[in-house]
Amino acid sequence: MPLKFQNKYRIKSIRLKNWDYRNNGAYFITICTQNRKHFFGEIIDEKMELNEIGLLANNFWAEIPNHFPFVELGNFQIMPNHMDGILIVDALHCNVSNNDQNDSNQNDSNQNFLNQNISNQNDLNQSDTLQCNASTENKNEFLSKISPKSGSISTIIRSYKSVVSKNSRLINPEFQWQSGFHDHIVRNSESFDNIQNYIENNPINWKEDTFYT
Repeated sequence: MPLKFQNKYRIKSIRLKNWDYRNNGAYFITICTQNRKHFFGEIIDEKMELNEIGLLANNFWAEIPNHFPFVELGNFQIMPNHMDGILIVDALHCNVSNNDQNDSNQNDSNQNFLNQNISNQNDLNQSDTLQCNASTENKNEFLSKISPKSGSISTIIRSYKSVVSKNSRLINPEFQWQSGFHDHIVRNSESFDNIQNYIENNPINWKEDTFYT
């Protein structure tokens, strides 16, 4: 059953409870469009033909390391109704910290990736909000626990979804992401290679894909 906060229902997090998503490692990410609608283009002759929104989604993903310098990209692929990609986090070579000042600096440096005002985000739920006006200590503690931490995978995906949404809605006002995202922690080199190959061959295997519609 959904949890309720400030009289609003929020979807229970599917993130691993005891895993710090700022840890070094590789993450296989899948982000779907709302109702798996084909906003990004179509598969034609086993190749992904990106439309204008698909090109935006592709290019903004490719820019992630420019705004989060501790991240490298593995293979990624925009599909008709979702995107798959690997994010490789190298926190040892950046100032990812629990320190409030470092968090503030990191948020400032990433603000341009959000592309100015991103206040009207219907596709982001309450747990995705980084800034909340909580007046009590208990509320602040609760919000601290449910909010994405600076430098975390959730923060990176939140920023990506936001900038894609803002620009895509200039082309198609109906564009919307599905709430949240799917992730898989890549635990060894064999798994990494298998996922890299899976992403590369996504267009060829589209009809067997979990998200095929």
